Amino acid sequence: MENNNTPILTIREIAEILRCSQAHVTNVLAGKVHGVAKLAHMNVGRRKLVRHDWLDSWMEANKHA
Repeated sequence: MENNNTPILTIREIAEILRCSQAHVTNVLAGKVHGVAKLAHMNVGRRKLVRHDWLDSWMEANKHA
């Protein structure tokens, strides 16, 4: 990832942060992963973008102790 401080993330950058595949991130965005809440995103044309604070909130809500 080029800039860790960017407020908007691409699917590739989310995959790097979560250490998973881009296909898995796409499935999470679509709500297709059983037991995992859908990750809020915005569509800009064909691109799907996520605000960094949305990802942080989603990770906090989905953590397990």
